[in-house]
Amino acid sequence: MATAPDPEDLTARARIRDAAMRHFAEHGFERATIRGIAETAGVSSGLVRHHFGSKQALRDACDEWLVRTIRRLNDQAVADMRAGEISNYVAAARSSMLPHSRYLTRSLAEGGAGVLFDEMVGMTEQWLADYVKANPEASEVNVRHWAAVITAMALGVPILFPHLSRAMGVDLTTSEGDLALSETLLHAYSNPLLTRQEAAKLRAGLAKQERGEPR
Repeated sequence: MATAPDPEDLTARARIRDAAMRHFAEHGFERATIRGIAETAGVSSGLVRHHFGSKQALRDACDEWLVRTIRRLNDQAVADMRAGEISNYVAAARSSMLPHSRYLTRSLAEGGAGVLFDEMVGMTEQWLADYVKANPEASEVNVRHWAAVITAMALGVPILFPHLSRAMGVDLTTSEGDLALSETLLHAYSNPLLTRQEAAKLRAGLAKQERGEPR
């Protein structure tokens, strides 16, 4: 099931935003310029400033647009899961986010995209909270902490795309690479490396360490 397009995507403002995301991804926030963004968008620098006011406000708008996009994808995931169509959603979601992976990678590396990271943590936390309700034995750790770590691990994939492509021997930007990555991620999430008994022993060791006892 496809998500509805954002009405803003049909405007000159959207062209500026898309151009800004390209420039921020390629040059970084500090080196990107309003003039260069305006040229790519086919508008004047004055129009960029009219719509956004400053380069920082423009980056904030890029982040806010990605937040809305991810919210729509998350809402669609919930609907597709209820309809038994989650496999269709996974492919669509990855395809929707792939064009923005370079922007996201650069922003995170520069310490930006905070609102986006927090939004992803919040959505992951809700999924995990629902999971814990159905699986009370999985409540050993703070759910917010769990969500934050999972989000950071998930965002490591686009950041390390070139290295992953080399290690896996397939270009992850292609349909073949995306399938290989999706299959591997599903395997990783569905096959724990530790049994619950092994994890309990390690957790007991951490508790002893916290109390200052020898492990």
